[in-house]
Formats: sequence, structure tokens, C-alpha cells
Amino acid sequence: MKKERQIIESLLEGTGIAINGNNPHDPQIHNENFYSRVLKYGSLGLGESYMDGWWDCDKLDQFFHKILIADLDRRIKKNWVLALKLSLNIIFNPGKKSKAFEIGKKHYDIGNDLYRAMLDKRLTYTCGYWSQPQSKRGSSMKSGKDAKNLNEAQEAKLDLVCRKIGLTRGKKVLDIGSGWGSFIGYAAKKYGADALGITVSKEQKALADKLYKNLPVQTRLQDYRDIINEKFDHIVSLGMFEHVGCKNYRAFMKIAHNAIKDDGLFLLHTIGGNDSISAIDPWIVKYIFPNGMIPSIKQIGKVIEGLFVMEDWHNFGADYDKTLMAWHKNFENNWDKIKSNYGEKFHRMWRYYLLSCAGSFRARKIQLWQIVLSKKGFRNGYKTIR
Repeated sequence: MKKERQIIESLLEGTGIAINGNNPHDPQIHNENFYSRVLKYGSLGLGESYMDGWWDCDKLDQFFHKILIADLDRRIKKNWVLALKLSLNIIFNPGKKSKAFEIGKKHYDIGNDLYRAMLDKRLTYTCGYWSQPQSKRGSSMKSGKDAKNLNEAQEAKLDLVCRKIGLTRGKKVLDIGSGWGSFIGYAAKKYGADALGITVSKEQKALADKLYKNLPVQTRLQDYRDIINEKFDHIVSLGMFEHVGCKNYRAFMKIAHNAIKDDGLFLLHTIGGNDSISAIDPWIVKYIFPNGMIPSIKQIGKVIEGLFVMEDWHNFGADYDKTLMAWHKNFENNWDKIKSNYGEKFHRMWRYYLLSCAGSFRARKIQLWQIVLSKKGFRNGYKTIR
């Protein structure tokens, strides 16, 4: 075990992280088999050993932030000896092809009580918009003020989407990956839109139908590839593109192109990566997002070519750190209310998921993009909205 520990410690040199150190970001090792497990199984071993209680860390988000800003994964690749012994692909590396309804069963159907405990009042499971440089129609937010809490940040994000696509009363809008219906509900109530959402989660549809039964909205249990012979004034997709997979990016864009009217706008809200990859982190794939994949600028640019004109590209990835930390706070504060349905191992798994992702966004290793697309170029030019 001594040799394995020395290898891990050599990797951590210069990161500001010390094994069993006194700082809140230092990991405290409870089982000496931790070192060999991480060396053998890489990020999967790191995550699973945390789930099993083999190590703890007071500030997991800071731990991952420090590892990522130190480019530990790149350092490993440059040292072939260490690369053979350690495949530590921290956050969002190798993965699998998207399978439509698997993500619904694995992630979104695990329990509406969990998401109600963690998310904002509308159950918006995407990045909030914490900066507010201008006033927003129909919103309770004041002009020029940053969001003070998660509810305000999510309302600001939903309103931002509506303003970016120029949504007006009576317009027909499709939300691909509509979740618990936060966008379609907001678009109908605040803007008078005719909104349709599609999801691959039975639990999401059931709750969305209940929450918005008094509004002119509809949620379907449907894969995006089954959108046929329907036309919409606008399309949005908020946090769903990460489940599509690079082999299906072009097909996704073709379906959106065919479903939107010639003068409509398509807003794609997605996590994005700094590098083009075709896979994802094995721990994330196994426990959180099966078949997930993070697109790059290059990959998105390639698949919209010949289909859409890129009108606007907005990066507010730093806001995802704030969003994840707010989710984590809600999750921990409400854990006692829901723990009997999940158990302590799930508790550790979910904490690891939220805080490792927060650290990655904080290190700016992954981004959050809102991309506005038109079919033929917006007449007289598109006015950028923030």
C-alpha cells in the first residue's frame, strides 16, 4: 500500500491537496485499500470508494476544483508510467451512445420527492441565470439586480429563454426534454404561448400533468425522433442535448430543422466541453447519466452546418457552479425528510455528483451555452439579448 500511496501523492504535488491534511479540501482516507482501488479503476474507483465511505472530504467541490485547475488529467497523460497505473479521468470523459428512455428510468424516475427537495419551486433541472443586466417582461425581478436565490435565478433563466426567441401570445413552442414542465408552464402563464413538452421520463410527465393541468400546455412521453409532421413557431431544448450522443447530433438537428417554421428560432441550452470527445466519465455513466455526452463547439458547429444560421452564442457556465451549490444545499437541508427512501450510500453518491460537477464548472473545464439558431438568418439581424 505504501507504494500506491506514494504514486497518488506524487500526482497531487502542486495541487494544494494533501492526503489526510488539515484543509477542508484535503481527503481523509479511512481505508488503506483506497490507493490501489483508485490506481486500478481510476475515476470509477475514486467515486465508488467515496460512496463506500473509504474516504471523506469536508469540501468536495474545492477538492475537485483544485484537481481540475491543476490539469491533473493532462499531467497523467504526459507521464506514460503513471498513465499505465492510473486512469484518473475526473469529470466527463469516456461514455456511451444515447439510448432514448434509459436515462429517464435511471435518473429522472428515481423519485419526484428527491427533485422537489433539491430544485427550485418550478422544478427546473438546468442551470439558473444569476446575473440580470436588464429588466424582463413579466418577471418579478428588478432591472440590473443579480438573483438572490435559486427561485429567482431559475425564473430569470426561463424568462431569458422566452425573450431570446421572441416569444409572444399564441405562438406554438416545443420544448425538447421538458422535464417537470417548468418552461412550458412559464411560457404559457407569462407569455400566453401554446406550449408542448416532450420527455422520456414517466415520473416527469405525471407530475408535469398535475402541476400544469389548469394551463393550455401538454407534456408527451416521447422521444425527439418521433416528432413527425408537426410545425412550431419556436423550439427550445434546455439541458437535454447532453443525452443525445455525438452519433445522433446531426439527426437531432435535422428533426429540429424540419419541425420549426422558416421564420422561427431554435434555442439550444446545453452543457459544453472545451474539447471534442466521444465518451464520458465512467463513474458518471454508471451512476448518474447513462449514455451521456458533452458536446464541443466544433461538434455543434459541424452538425448545424447547412441547417441553421448561428445567431447568438452565450456562455454563462460559471452560473452552473452557483446552481449546483444551491441544489446541494437544498439536498442536504432536506435529506432527513427523504432519506428513508434512498439510504446513506445514495446520499454519498448524490453529494459526490453535485459537488464534483460544481468543481468542474468552477474550474471552467465545462461550460453552459445558450445558442440561438435560425433557419435562414434572422431578418434585419438578430438583436442579442442578455
